[in-house]
Amino acid sequence: MGKHEVGTPKYIANKIKAKGLQKLRWYCQMCQKQCRDENGFKCHMTSESHQRQLLLFADNATKYLGEFSKEFADGYLELLRRQFGTKRVPANRVYQDYIAHREHIHMNATQWETLTEFVKWLGREGKCVVDETEKGWFVTYIDRDPATIAFQEAMAKKEKMDRDDQDRMMQFLEKQIERGKGAGPSNEHVATELVRSGESEQIKLNLALKKNEEKPKPVAQGEFKIPSKKAPSSAGSSYGGVRDKGEKRKASALDEIIKEEENRKENAHRKPNWLTENIVVKVVTKTLGEKYYKQKGVIVTVQDKFSAIVRLFELNTKLKLDQTHLETVIPAIGRQVLIVNGAYRGNTATLEALDTDRYCATVKISSGPLNGRTISKIEYEDFSKLHTD
Repeated sequence: MGKHEVGTPKYIANKIKAKGLQKLRWYCQMCQKQCRDENGFKCHMTSESHQRQLLLFADNATKYLGEFSKEFADGYLELLRRQFGTKRVPANRVYQDYIAHREHIHMNATQWETLTEFVKWLGREGKCVVDETEKGWFVTYIDRDPATIAFQEAMAKKEKMDRDDQDRMMQFLEKQIERGKGAGPSNEHVATELVRSGESEQIKLNLALKKNEEKPKPVAQGEFKIPSKKAPSSAGSSYGGVRDKGEKRKASALDEIIKEEENRKENAHRKPNWLTENIVVKVVTKTLGEKYYKQKGVIVTVQDKFSAIVRLFELNTKLKLDQTHLETVIPAIGRQVLIVNGAYRGNTATLEALDTDRYCATVKISSGPLNGRTISKIEYEDFSKLHTD
């Protein structure tokens, strides 16, 4: 009886019945035919096509058995590598995922009779790390890809270099500490016994009070008063002489008022936007991907104050970025910068010094009416490197 035509109800019914896994003992690997019951398998065994395949297998049984075994092992290991990587997983779980595909090579066509024998063979051949527990056999794939091995060697080499650098730094710090201990004076306090110089020594307190100064005699009318040589009174001490502690506090408060006034004037000139054309900036956002992170470029055009078109140097591409995704670039000392915020906004200057502790710099104005003036305490975010072709 021939096969039913594609699309007929009988053909669809047979496909539905054949869907999914069938019993392994009713599958013929040589003919690649799966029977649904024992009666169908017996009929297949007596068919002429099956007899021809058995004659081919009898001529070279070792060849067919080796090919089936190799194909089964390669498919199992490929699934283990792609789906689980180098994780430790149960061997039966991988096997169930492998046989879920209808066209797989069945184990009864290989040189292994059970999954346990196959797992032991994987361990002996060094293809996987296998171990047996109460829950069954577990396998761990050994990745022998040349690219993976080269990457692992590079990472190991990098870690070794980092450890060597850290060890050298720790040795250098230990030497510096030992040198400082040997060179400096010893700050250790030595306890000594309290001994009195004499038993008859007595402590005396002088509680005598000073007599009140004599009151000045009243000056008669017509006489001249001779000025005294006493120290000036507290009322006139602010005009000359030594200032007391209260006046020192007044002076420090005055300094704070002056400082606050200078900060107020400086903040009055500050603006929320600092983007300016022809300055060098750095991309500080990771939302665009690692490809653009920390890339430097020049602002070509400023749009709506808080966004700009930036041309990246290394990638030679243009991006529209927001001000919050950019930061200023500090050049080497002696290079030209542009002040982008504060009281001196828009002036070109030369970078003269950097104060890394306070995150500020000293610049010398090189344009405009303030040409030649030196400005100190310019914050890092208030100036940026000027782009030159």
